[in-house]
Amino acid sequence: MFTFTPTISKRLITTVGLCATLSAIPLSAALAQTDAYPSRPIHLVVPFPPGGGTDLIGRAVAMQLANDTGWTVVVDNKGGAGGTIGVDAAAKAKPDGYTLVLGQTSNLAIGPWLYKSLPYNPKTDLTPIGLVSVSPIAMATGANTPYKTFADVVNASKEKPGSITLGFSGNGTVAHLSGTSIEKTSGIELTHIPYKGASQAMTDLIGGGIDLYMSSIPTLLNQIRAGQLRAIAVTSPERAPELPDTPSLSESGYKDFDLQSWWGILAPAGVPADVVETVNKALNQALQNPELIEKLQASGGQVLGGTPEQFQTYLDQEIERWGTLVKESGVTMQ
Repeated sequence: MFTFTPTISKRLITTVGLCATLSAIPLSAALAQTDAYPSRPIHLVVPFPPGGGTDLIGRAVAMQLANDTGWTVVVDNKGGAGGTIGVDAAAKAKPDGYTLVLGQTSNLAIGPWLYKSLPYNPKTDLTPIGLVSVSPIAMATGANTPYKTFADVVNASKEKPGSITLGFSGNGTVAHLSGTSIEKTSGIELTHIPYKGASQAMTDLIGGGIDLYMSSIPTLLNQIRAGQLRAIAVTSPERAPELPDTPSLSESGYKDFDLQSWWGILAPAGVPADVVETVNKALNQALQNPELIEKLQASGGQVLGGTPEQFQTYLDQEIERWGTLVKESGVTMQ
């Protein structure tokens, strides 16, 4: 557990929402509208252990919220089962606005289709507050392989289907499902090599034990910059700022290909609407801070923001889209 308390005085919100234009309301006015909410610390559940990508995002957002508003925001790491344990704990918490959760693609959009008995329903047990960021998956290869571009992979695979190996961390993950979608879209067949984590996979990739690896950009970036790995594609519609020389699959000929990890803040279902509004306004303000934007971009992310309604629509669409990919992959978990 880690507590963030304000280091600067409260600021007024002058604009909110990076995806939508909202009315400018001072934070003090928003607090008055919710009977002085919050009057005690807010707990932000991060459903993964400390030190990972989701944890870094959660802590960065919590710190900025505390600095902007004067709130005390406590980060609670509740990892396990792909993030579903932490999300379930938040979904079952009292809906008073003092327990929030940083959910993401795997436990909100993939989990309902992957797990046979998920203990919560993202559509009915949680209230979306606001999207935080979105980040693409990158396909990388060792520096000494013959694959300079994704077209090289396609040509080689079509000559000898199944001859190229594709590694990823865990079955049913964003990286795994992105890989299977790439195969289907490009009409190729790769041999899948699932890993329990990135460490062994990176060793094998650099050493030539596997041909390709799908992962988040931060996992690959240091080795790419050191010349040990070569990124050949990203799954976002446009090139990632951290990999400006790496084409997107969309510009490589697979129009509109777009599969990415995303993060957003939610509350238990039944939380008062005025609390949702207050937290949403504070979140949108935080997401305009240059330091927070820089931190999110350093992890390969693009800042989002927007209204709770936009998040709900996006979540509904993502659940259906990833459901199709899970069904096509045939992967299920207990």
